[in-house]
Amino acid sequence: MDRKRKLRTYQTLFLLIGLGIILLVYSKIDLPNKKKIISSDLQKKIDSKIQSNKNSSDTNIFYNVEYSGFDLEGNRYKISSNEAINSSVDLNLVEMKGVFAVFIFKDGTKLDISSEKGSYNNSTLDMEFRNDVKAVYEDSKLYANKAEFLNSKNSLIISNNVKVVDTRGTMNADKLVFDIKKKSLNITSDNNDVVKTKVNKK
Repeated sequence: MDRKRKLRTYQTLFLLIGLGIILLVYSKIDLPNKKKIISSDLQKKIDSKIQSNKNSSDTNIFYNVEYSGFDLEGNRYKISSNEAINSSVDLNLVEMKGVFAVFIFKDGTKLDISSEKGSYNNSTLDMEFRNDVKAVYEDSKLYANKAEFLNSKNSLIISNNVKVVDTRGTMNADKLVFDIKKKSLNITSDNNDVVKTKVNKK
């Protein structure tokens, strides 16, 4: 009986000594080594995956996109861009970069518009041009920061630092409103005077 007790006592003692050695060894390990659980290759893969998730919105980018059709007045149009992405706010809206549009009116005249950025609504057919907007209509050239084609109103609104250059000279304005149906142009100058002009048909 005494022998069994002694044996159990020795086993318990050895177990305690073993646990003590284990605790002592782990307490001596440097903190940086404790943290170094993942290998450098695995860490690179994890970082790459995180970056990929951050750029997941880029997977919806389309290149060399083009839309064409007719507006409410029966005038033909075509709008294209170097890059396009579907808007997260409006499913019908396409955000664009490197935008170019052409309108061919029923009388045979043509209007070209380009800009750095823009958008196209494939439901309403409305268009917006932003940053470095350039337009050419017959002998006139136009420069601005913003232009909007509103299909429902049959109008093209050009605003923000508007400059018109043609054979008659140069003019600066706050806003131009081109009524496509009436073929008329309303100009708001820098001093808020409104000038109405009639666009001659060929």
